[in-house]
Amino acid sequence: MRLSVIGCGYLGAVHAAAMASIGHEVVGIDVDERKIEALSRGEAPFFEPGLPEILSEGIASGRLTFTTAMAAARGAKVHFVGVGTPQRADGHAADLTYVNAAFDGLVPFLTPGDVVAGKSTVPVGTAAGLAPRIESTGAVLVWNPEFLREGFAVKDTIDPDRIVVGVADGQTVDAPGILREVYAPAVAKGTPFIVTDLATAELVKVAANAFLATKISFINAMAEIAEVTGADVTQLADAIGHDARIGRRFLGAGIGFGGGCLPKDIRAFSARAEELGRGESVAFLREVDEINLRRRDRAVQLVLDGLGGQVFEKKVAVLGAAFKPHSDDIRDSPALDVAVRLHGLGAHVVVTDPEAIANARAKHPQLTYEADRDEAIRDADAIILVTEWDKYRRELSPSHASTLTAGRVIVDGRNGLDPTAWRAAGWTYYGMGRP
Repeated sequence: MRLSVIGCGYLGAVHAAAMASIGHEVVGIDVDERKIEALSRGEAPFFEPGLPEILSEGIASGRLTFTTAMAAARGAKVHFVGVGTPQRADGHAADLTYVNAAFDGLVPFLTPGDVVAGKSTVPVGTAAGLAPRIESTGAVLVWNPEFLREGFAVKDTIDPDRIVVGVADGQTVDAPGILREVYAPAVAKGTPFIVTDLATAELVKVAANAFLATKISFINAMAEIAEVTGADVTQLADAIGHDARIGRRFLGAGIGFGGGCLPKDIRAFSARAEELGRGESVAFLREVDEINLRRRDRAVQLVLDGLGGQVFEKKVAVLGAAFKPHSDDIRDSPALDVAVRLHGLGAHVVVTDPEAIANARAKHPQLTYEADRDEAIRDADAIILVTEWDKYRRELSPSHASTLTAGRVIVDGRNGLDPTAWRAAGWTYYGMGRP
């Protein structure tokens, strides 16, 4: 099938390359000329495992092309719209500027029977407002939310855990049937294919993110209690995680969540609920957000505690800049936030990360960056682990670190290290919600 993908950022570029990899003919369209030039050369504009390979393969096969010309969408059977919905500068609501521009640009090139599939994360009710524009051309609108995990986006696109398609009442085109063809390999494997109304499809994405954010903040709230009672939040999470109704995943206490989805999505969800007159229904999300931000404060305080109450002119090595491992995404990164706060207190902060240094330096040039882990920790008075890359969590031994650093203070912002091993090697270990 011939497909177009409007918007070639993180979501769109992965979706375009993944669809080409399963046999479709795909054109990716974006207004950013430099991004399109890079993608056309087979160069991923961001770090995502597996993407360079399927990108190069798709271009070499001729099934995958990129352009800035919206007219290239003409002739595609399905048009996926996956542009960004950032938080508005004047509040918490989602900015739909790019969504509206994408739909306005696409409409002139639609033909009767086309399917336009929205993938952007939008406030509930957005699709209903867009539908008349699409239906005026004889095409139909569906909402097909994405559920990508950064670092696993290629797998999640090709082999998703569920496919959701929201449709409007009275559609004459069998849009769900067409999307079953698009996702044929996953459908053939028995992946749940859920057809809903438009509003439900929009809510699925934001509800999922709200739940995950709530679960993370819940265990971080328990970490706050553990810190004043002497309890160990990691053992607590293990114990309650054995309850099948709760589960252990996303119960890792630490410095909290970040990235381009969870923080802005829960804020936008709260803002939309207020607009609908149901703000009280998700009022708890404000506390979820506040708990999350407090954990960053706590991480900074632990560094201060470890260095005797002040960090002025002390060297602090910050292990990680990306908001999570297997990514170079620094949007709302807790790791960078902690680094910037320590710098503001007068510390000599050295940040290291396997993939995110270029992005971090562009946003926070005031910090010092070092690609080599051992050079980053050399002569450090304290180390703080803030992103769970294996080279920090698994491959850095306390005995090796002892040969390089000036001090013996380690703050484990992700509770990913073995406190017994670090303490046995003479380090003062601080965890998040651990005695």
